[in-house]
Amino acid sequence: MDQTQRGILGQPLLVPTTQPKKKRTSMMSFFSKVSWTLRFQKRESLKNVFSILAERALDPNAKKRHMAMRGLGTMACETPDKVRKYKKIVLDLLVHGLYDPVSAEVIHESMKTLTIILGKIQGKSLGSFFVDITLQTRTLLDDENDNLRYSAFVLFGQLAAYAGRKWKTFFTSQVKQTQDSLLIHLQDRNPQVAKACKTTFRACSPYLKERKENSFQTEEDQRNPKLCRQLVKPAAV
Repeated sequence: MDQTQRGILGQPLLVPTTQPKKKRTSMMSFFSKVSWTLRFQKRESLKNVFSILAERALDPNAKKRHMAMRGLGTMACETPDKVRKYKKIVLDLLVHGLYDPVSAEVIHESMKTLTIILGKIQGKSLGSFFVDITLQTRTLLDDENDNLRYSAFVLFGQLAAYAGRKWKTFFTSQVKQTQDSLLIHLQDRNPQVAKACKTTFRACSPYLKERKENSFQTEEDQRNPKLCRQLVKPAAV
């Protein structure tokens, strides 16, 4: 697991304090059971846990959906082989969470888990999920919520690494449409978001280089030409 994945996983599960103590205890108990089951990898129990997570990922209750996305992230970390086995189902659930209409927490957790899973499977065999994930992630780069912006930049940068030949043309068009956001958030009010944006800028630089040399001269470029030239250079090993 790389430093980025450890960082996003390190964020604690937010259990609203307004919930009754009994419900909060129940949620934590469920996650303890998920972690215990995954750690010992009991085949039948794993199947049951996955079924529960799949059901709760589509629950009308936003807190249960959030809990399910968190559980899928735990499964991705502790039993990546199981995630590969159920990859299409898991990706479908996470993409569904990415488009959650009411809960920022569900969207945030979905992006965090997608970042983990893409790393585990090295972006292989994503199929049309690549398009769905890219389109929605791009819309979140300018979100008012700092956590959503941060996770969106991390995920978008990872997508850049896995676009490959199949999605190269599509992703290049998406990067071109995202260039303003990439430049603006280099100076994001949140230092962590700015740092994530800088890393993503570098990951996307090969797609930007395909443009004519002078076609990337936006107002921000003109104000910070030295900075932009520096960011487009490959990161030092």
